[in-house]
Amino acid sequence: MKQIPANFSRPDTKERLLDAAERLFASDGFQGTSLRQLTAEAKANLAAVNYHFGSKEALLAAVFERRLLPLNELRSRNLQQLRLGAERPTSRQVLQAFVEPTLAFRDRDPGAEAFVRLVGRAIADPDDTLRKIFMRLMEPIFLLLYETLAEALPQLSRSDLFWRLHFALGALSHTMCLAGRFQIVPPGVTPAADAASLTSQVLDFLTAGMEASCS
Repeated sequence: MKQIPANFSRPDTKERLLDAAERLFASDGFQGTSLRQLTAEAKANLAAVNYHFGSKEALLAAVFERRLLPLNELRSRNLQQLRLGAERPTSRQVLQAFVEPTLAFRDRDPGAEAFVRLVGRAIADPDDTLRKIFMRLMEPIFLLLYETLAEALPQLSRSDLFWRLHFALGALSHTMCLAGRFQIVPPGVTPAADAASLTSQVLDFLTAGMEASCS
């Protein structure tokens, strides 16, 4: 019987691979990170990626799933609770159900900074490997958010709502990526970077945009 190398089956090897992949994919991109570089960073055998995940792309999917699935479950539960309520939700309540756990994730989850940079790369990177996996995982929660906002804002056309939601998610992504790392700050301004302060300000901005009168 073929023996499995000891460092393949150690329970922390898989987590080390995920941590290393998260950091390296965020900094160097999917194509820019070699398996040799990745396993060296994780202090693992070169064949460990195939043993634990099957392929480099499957490892990438696991990196996204590790953070996104629990976050999406929380956001989905928040939105579903609003839809089951006796009264029609307000747009601010709907946005809060999504935004609050999203911004709290950045402060709460170990490795969140690298993951946020990875998401930014998934959106902007010319290579669509990252984007396809990220969008596949985001599609269900995006559609649920869209439909819940449609209930809250029946006066908006579906097309207007679609674009306003994209604008809102763009502002949220920008906030996630830059909070605490602003390069240009006007004199006398001290930007708040904690999740609670950011949530309040982001919700004020997004709600005003969502509820603006139609042209």
